[in-house]
Amino acid sequence: MTIRVLLADDQALLRATFRILIDSCDDMEVVAEAPDGAAALDLARVHHPDVILMDIRMPGTDGLAATSAICADPELSGTRVLILTTFEIDEYVAQALRAGASGFLGKDVTAEDLLAGIRTVAAGDSLLSPGATRTLITRFLSAPGLGTRLAAADDLTGLTTREREVMAWVAEGHSNEEIAAKLFVSPLTVRTHVHRAMTKLGARDRAQLVVMAYQSGLVQALPPEER
Repeated sequence: MTIRVLLADDQALLRATFRILIDSCDDMEVVAEAPDGAAALDLARVHHPDVILMDIRMPGTDGLAATSAICADPELSGTRVLILTTFEIDEYVAQALRAGASGFLGKDVTAEDLLAGIRTVAAGDSLLSPGATRTLITRFLSAPGLGTRLAAADDLTGLTTREREVMAWVAEGHSNEEIAAKLFVSPLTVRTHVHRAMTKLGARDRAQLVVMAYQSGLVQALPPEER
């Protein structure tokens, strides 16, 4: 199955470079290009791409507003947003993850990592390394006033003990394989627990599950002296 990609960036040269790279792969294609967030939203509704490579800082409607609108649109529930940013750890990226973005990449990413990131997000997984996850959560997601909260402690009452345990490991940035080794189960079992937790909590993907874990208090952000 071909992964359909929409490019949203105000730099035409960068879009052209990404298009050449992506179209050179047999398993993906660029279906449209947008110079700003408003165009990205309009084109997403027309083409229903699998993945949108979204720049945050664009004139007019920026990538954050576009991400919020895209992820809130029921007709675009199958579309994943992958944030592109000059700064990997950025307050705007944190807000985009809250809005439903599935991960982020720095604009200095290698060609191989960009393509791997698109495939990862298209498969329904989040693109958050353990270190980036912990730093992002500690610096931004636990801070007040950064958008709508996605979960409270009471929202986790429907989860089983094992689902809570797995969710906590996910929030710490561990992969399914790493969690499986810790719990002495198979990665498939871990994936099942993750998806059940996502379904019960209404999480769009693994990235939102991470946000919910911290906002509900299941996992605590590090205090300033430990950051």
